[in-house]
Amino acid sequence: MAHNAVGRPQASFQRTERSLMQRLSNDRNWLGAAFMLPAAVILIMFLAYPLGKGVWLSFTDAKIGRDGVFIGLENYEWLSDDKIFWLSVFNTLFYTVIASVIKFLVGLYLALLLNEKLPFKSLIRSIVLIPFVVPTVLSAIAFWWIYDSQFSIISWSLKNMGLITENIDFLGSPDNARLSLIFANIWRGVPFIAITLLAGLQTVSPSLYEAATLDGATRWQNFRFVTFPLLTPIIAVVMTFSVLFTFTDFQLVWAMTRGGPVNATHLMATLGYQRAILAGNLGEGAAISTAMIPFLLFAIMVSWFGLQRRKWQQGGSDE
Repeated sequence: MAHNAVGRPQASFQRTERSLMQRLSNDRNWLGAAFMLPAAVILIMFLAYPLGKGVWLSFTDAKIGRDGVFIGLENYEWLSDDKIFWLSVFNTLFYTVIASVIKFLVGLYLALLLNEKLPFKSLIRSIVLIPFVVPTVLSAIAFWWIYDSQFSIISWSLKNMGLITENIDFLGSPDNARLSLIFANIWRGVPFIAITLLAGLQTVSPSLYEAATLDGATRWQNFRFVTFPLLTPIIAVVMTFSVLFTFTDFQLVWAMTRGGPVNATHLMATLGYQRAILAGNLGEGAAISTAMIPFLLFAIMVSWFGLQRRKWQQGGSDE
């Protein structure tokens, strides 16, 4: 009897296990959920929880070494009167817009060029990827030396060519520092866009170009009416990632200028770090970081709605 009593739960458990496995194998929704569960756990632990914690801290007066108390919108009210914060918002938008537009144009040109029949094409593609695979801090240090006020190779070359009489202060002047950082970001970001768009170009059927050429289409018309429309979904995705990476850039700026001179290159990410970690005001720094969320959501929604309107992808027409 004891043996039967032990055997029944085991048999019941085995039947339940077989039933569950059959359900998973027969139902795609259950199977998909099972495969997504590990990724969901990781995202919740390392993304969702820190994000929620940061938003909560922005409503407190927390400092390093001391738990904060809920103070409502006081941190945001204080930031609304903070000129440095608004300067960081301007710097972030300026940095993101200028860098993203130039990266897209240069990246698209490189992708079109690399899609042509070139000698040593594989080698050239590998070389193009180098700026993207080099660690950000190493890139920042390299540019920091290139922009050095005394030993800059750019200033030395221009002086030897007789174009300037004194060294250019790349990182000591607010305007020069902004443009210098943007150039460094472009140098790092172009390969990602170029290689991604190149992958998209290689999915376009050559027969489409042949048909367009037979109809008398020029190279520009081929690009405008064949290449660009088919690349639109990939452009939307890659530019969304590019904007997000640029908007939240921290390493490059902090390693090169630390927000200087006189806060001229502070982005929202670097200012939030300075206020939260270096100054110890966790609540204020969290409020600055949380203020970035609406901008990021706006960029994501623009891309999402743009893709939703491309009904031709499902065989329909544009709305």
